[in-house]
Amino acid sequence: MEQNEVFLLGIEKYRVHEVAKDFGLPTKTITEILTKYAETPKNHMQALTDQELSLIFEYLTQHNPVSSIQVIFADTYKEEPAKEPAAKKAEPAGKAAAPAQGQQARQPAPAQSTQNGQGGRQQPQQQNAAKPAVQQPVSRVPQRKIVDTRKGGDVNLAKYDERLEDLGGERGARMQRQQRSGKEKIRTNNQRRGGMTFSNKRKQDEAERMRRLQLEIAKKAPVKVMIPDEISVGELASRMKKTGAEVVKCLMKNGVMASLSQIIDFDTAAIIAEEMGCKVEKEVVVTIEERLIDDHEDKAEDLVPRAPVVVVMGHVDHGKTSLLDTIRHTSVAAGEAGGITQHIGAYQVQVNGKPITFLDTPGHEAFTSMRARGAMITDIAILVVAADDGIMPQTVESINHAKAANIPIIVAINKIDKENANPDRVLQQLTEYGLVPEDWGGDTICCKISAKQKIGIENLLEMVTLTAEMAELKANPNRSAKGTVIEARLDKGRGPVATLLVQNGTLKQGDIIIAGTAVGRVRTMMDYKGARLTQAGPSVPVEIAGLSEAPSAGSPFFAVADERMARELVEQRKAEEKAKAAAPVQKVSLENLFDQIQAGERKELALIVKADVQGSVEAVKASLEKLSNDEVTVRVIHGGVGAINESDVMLAASSGAIIVGFNVRPDAAARDGAARQNVDMRMYRVIYDCIDEIEAAMKGMLAPKYREVVLGHAEVRQTYKVSSVGTVAGCYVQDGKIVRSCSVRVVRDGIVIHEGALASLKRFKDDAREVAENYECGLTVEKFNDIKEGDIIEAFTMEEIPR
Repeated sequence: MEQNEVFLLGIEKYRVHEVAKDFGLPTKTITEILTKYAETPKNHMQALTDQELSLIFEYLTQHNPVSSIQVIFADTYKEEPAKEPAAKKAEPAGKAAAPAQGQQARQPAPAQSTQNGQGGRQQPQQQNAAKPAVQQPVSRVPQRKIVDTRKGGDVNLAKYDERLEDLGGERGARMQRQQRSGKEKIRTNNQRRGGMTFSNKRKQDEAERMRRLQLEIAKKAPVKVMIPDEISVGELASRMKKTGAEVVKCLMKNGVMASLSQIIDFDTAAIIAEEMGCKVEKEVVVTIEERLIDDHEDKAEDLVPRAPVVVVMGHVDHGKTSLLDTIRHTSVAAGEAGGITQHIGAYQVQVNGKPITFLDTPGHEAFTSMRARGAMITDIAILVVAADDGIMPQTVESINHAKAANIPIIVAINKIDKENANPDRVLQQLTEYGLVPEDWGGDTICCKISAKQKIGIENLLEMVTLTAEMAELKANPNRSAKGTVIEARLDKGRGPVATLLVQNGTLKQGDIIIAGTAVGRVRTMMDYKGARLTQAGPSVPVEIAGLSEAPSAGSPFFAVADERMARELVEQRKAEEKAKAAAPVQKVSLENLFDQIQAGERKELALIVKADVQGSVEAVKASLEKLSNDEVTVRVIHGGVGAINESDVMLAASSGAIIVGFNVRPDAAARDGAARQNVDMRMYRVIYDCIDEIEAAMKGMLAPKYREVVLGHAEVRQTYKVSSVGTVAGCYVQDGKIVRSCSVRVVRDGIVIHEGALASLKRFKDDAREVAENYECGLTVEKFNDIKEGDIIEAFTMEEIPR
C-alpha cells in the first residue's frame, strides 16, 4: 500500500475514465465499484480523491489474485501436478467415487486460504458447490400421487362423449316409440268404445304454457349490448332490441334531449342500457393502424447494444457542417447556398472501430422544427459555439431543444485558431444557461476545437464515445423496422426518395413501409456514401426509393406485412387530411395585400409553398405562419417538393393564394397558367428574403423598385471544355430570346442550380448581341462550369417599376 500512496501523491487529477483505461476495464466497472463502496460519480470525467482511488486499488487487488504460486515459481514446481494422478490410481476402485467427491470439495481450501486472506470468504461457495454430491434425506411424509387407471395411455374422451350422446338419442327414440304405441293403443280402445276422440285442447294448453315460460326466461336473462366510444341513439335501440321511442323516452327521463340520429357517448349509452335491463360491455374498436403496426415492447433479453445517434446543433455559420466535414473527410459545405445548411443530412462514421451516426441540423431560426426533430431522435447533442461570436439566439434555442429531449450536451468551442477567439467568454456565457463546464466544477463536457485546422477533433470524438458508453444504448434488431423520416425529396430518375433513420428492428430490401401518407416497397437502399445495402439495423441512416410520394420530414415510418391494409390506411389518412383542407379564399397578390387588409376584405393570407426538399417546405411554412397578426392570418394551404406545376397554379387560382417558390422554378405550363389566371408567384433562393418581403407586404411597406422579366429559355444540347474559357454550352433557344447583357439561371429538373450573369454569347464563331427563338447558340456563364446536357438556361432582366 506504500507504493500506491506514493503513486497517488504524484497525480493531480485522476479521472474515472482514465483509471478504467489504465486497468483495461470498462468505465462502468469503475463506476459500480465506487457506487458500492463510496459515492456514485456524476459522470466518467469526475476527478477521484485519494480515498476513492485506494478503495478501487484495494478492490481490484482482492478480486484479481494470482491463480497459484506455481505460476510465479513455474520451474520449481514442475513435477507436482504429475504426482496427483498416481495417488488416485492407488485408491481402491470401490471407494474411488465417494472420496473423489470429498477431495474436490476440500482440495481448494488450503490454496485459497493462502491468497490475501480470501480463503474464509470462499469456503461457503465451495461447500455449496459440493452439495449436489450429498445424498438428500428421504422425507417420511407421504407424497401426493395421481394414478391414471386407464391402461391404454392417451384416451380419446370425445369418442365416449359421442357414444353417450348416441345412447341418449337411442333412449329418446325408444321413449317416443313407446309413447306412439301407447297413443295407438288408446286410439284403438277409443274406437272400440264407440269412436270417441280426445280433444287437442290439452296439448295446445301445454304448448302455450311452454311458450310463456320461455318468454319469461328470456325476459329474466339480460340482453348483452356492446357499446363503442360513440353510438347513435337509433343504433343503440337496435342493439338493445328496443324501439327508438323507448330509448328516446328513457333519455328524456335522464335529462338528455336527443333524436334517433344524434350521437351519444359511451357513459350516457351505458346508463340508458343498464336502466333498460341490458348488460353493458365496451366494444373495443381495433383500427387498421393497430392491426397493421406492431408496437409491442421489447424484452430485455432481446436487446443488443446499438450505435449512438449524435446531433450537431448551433447557430448559423458557427461551423457545424465543417466539423462534420472534418469527421467524415468529405465536403458538403460547398454545395449549400451561402454556406447555410438548407436541409438535414445523416451520416455514419467509424470512430476507433465503433460506428457513430451524425445528424446535421440547420442553424437558421426558420428551421426550429427541424432542430427540435433532430433533438428528439438522437442520444447525444454536440453544441457548436464559435469562439469569436459566443452564444447566439439559435445556440440558446438548441440548448433548450436538447434539454427538452433530455439528452446529454457536449459543447464544442469552435474557431479557436482565430485571432479574436475568446473561449473563456463562451464558458462564462454557458453558465448563464445552466451548462457549467467541468473545469469550473460542473458536469458539462467542453472541448476546444478548430474544424478547419483539425485541432481537438480526436478528443471530442473520445468524449462522444465515452458518453455513449455510459448511456448503455440498446435496440432489438430481430423485429420489423421502425424509425423516423429525416428528409424526403423528388428525384427525376428514381421518383420519391427518402432518408430514413432506423431506430429499432432491421429494415430489409423488399420490405413494405408506411410513412405518413406515403406507402411502398423498398426498391433500393443506399448508405450516405451511395453504396448499396440489402439491410439496415438500428441507428443506421439510409436513403431509400420506392415510396408512392415524398413523406413529410419527421414522420415515423414502420415496416409492415400487409400491403393491401397499408394502402387502405394511407387512403384513410389522406381522407382525413382532405377533410381539414382550407375553404377557398379571395385572390390576392403582395402588391394589393395591404390595401385589402386596410379595407377589411382580407382576414386570411393563403400561401402555396414549393421547395427543393421537404425539410425546407416545413421550415418556410412554419416561418410564414408565425407572421400572423390580429388583422390577418397567414395560412399555408399546400406545401410540396419539386418544380411549380400547373396543378399548383390551379389551386392558387381557385383559393386566391400566392405561390412561394424556394430554390425551385415554375415549368412552362405553370408560367402560362399563372399569367392567364393572374396568379402571383414569388421565387426565392434565401429564406430571409421570403420572410422579409411578405412581412413588409403585410405592414404596407412593400414598394418594389424592380421586377423580374423573363426573356427566354434555352436548352443545353452539348457541352465543350475550353481550357482558357471553361465550359461552353451549345444551346437551342426554346422560347423568347437570349440577350448578351442579361442575367441567367441554370435550372436542372426544376431546381435552380446557379444564378449569375452571362459571360459570353456566340452564334457560330461570332459574338452575338441576342439570339432569337428556334436558333442555336453557344454561351458561357460567369464563374460557373458545372453545366450539363439537358439543363435549361433561363434568361431574365430586372425591370424598374414606376411608383
